[in-house]
Amino acid sequence: MSLASSLPSISSNVPEAARVPTLTLFMGIGAVLLFASVVGWLLRWRLGGDNAVVANLNARINAWWVMVAVIGLALLGGRTGVVVLFGLVSFFALREFLTLTHTRRGDHLALLACFFVFLPLQYWFVWHDWYGMFSIFVPVYAFLLMPFLACLGHDTTHFLARATQTQWGLMICVYAISHVPALLALRIEGFEDRNLLLIVFLILVVQSSDVLQYVWGKLFGRHKIAPNVSPSKTVEGFIGGIASATALGASLWWITPFSPPAAAAMALLITLMGFVGGLVMSAIKRDRGVKDWGQMIEGHGGMLDRLDSVCFSAPVFFHAVRYFYTA
Repeated sequence: MSLASSLPSISSNVPEAARVPTLTLFMGIGAVLLFASVVGWLLRWRLGGDNAVVANLNARINAWWVMVAVIGLALLGGRTGVVVLFGLVSFFALREFLTLTHTRRGDHLALLACFFVFLPLQYWFVWHDWYGMFSIFVPVYAFLLMPFLACLGHDTTHFLARATQTQWGLMICVYAISHVPALLALRIEGFEDRNLLLIVFLILVVQSSDVLQYVWGKLFGRHKIAPNVSPSKTVEGFIGGIASATALGASLWWITPFSPPAAAAMALLITLMGFVGGLVMSAIKRDRGVKDWGQMIEGHGGMLDRLDSVCFSAPVFFHAVRYFYTA
């Protein structure tokens, strides 16, 4: 079996020109990254290797090569590969989040449960398509059990703040992120066995929005949106980035079950939620007095620095697709 034939193909009810296999889509992404790499090399040669902006740009491009390769390998692994990948992503994201919180010895039992009970169970429910448990396990059962486990540590100092931080970390890093592989469980008529492409659509549009907002902001940004929270976010960057990413989403309608207008609407929805996520996560970082969540990804900071937008957009995208496109 060839590599192209092992990947999900595009729905047969679209025009012949739009029936492009997933391999071709990734080849297109690779071509864009190759172009960006050449531009980065030329800028470095022209402006010198000590230019901070160029160095940051090249580090981001290199990191994108790695991330696209990892996502591509996970997609080749099918359902299990995607669930395992995002399970690991949740693990590292949760570790970054909780590292920046004020925990005490009495929280150890609750923290162990987060990493080795609640997180694996949440992804087990996702893998088994158990929507009834997947949708309520963390916000109901885990939320009620975590403070109880903290009580067993016999430490009431700042108890409410400690319990809330742990719950918030589990909600963002595990529950929200788990909605990405949960897209594979949606049963959409005429789109069977192609749900992997919904993940590609979500990540490509949301992450492109982040990059495009940065680019538009650098080129035309004048009016800051929330300078005390995220100094780099501007009105011009927001409008230009959201509009560009929405247009990108509309152009990718052929890899989704959406019509072009519906793809644009979905792209607008998830880019807006991505912006909300980025701003909220920036506020948490400012509260903790740090610039990045970590240093796991060179040029991109930590895992959460790349996924802050996805954390907020994934659940909304999942439920929008489930409500409008499943029986």
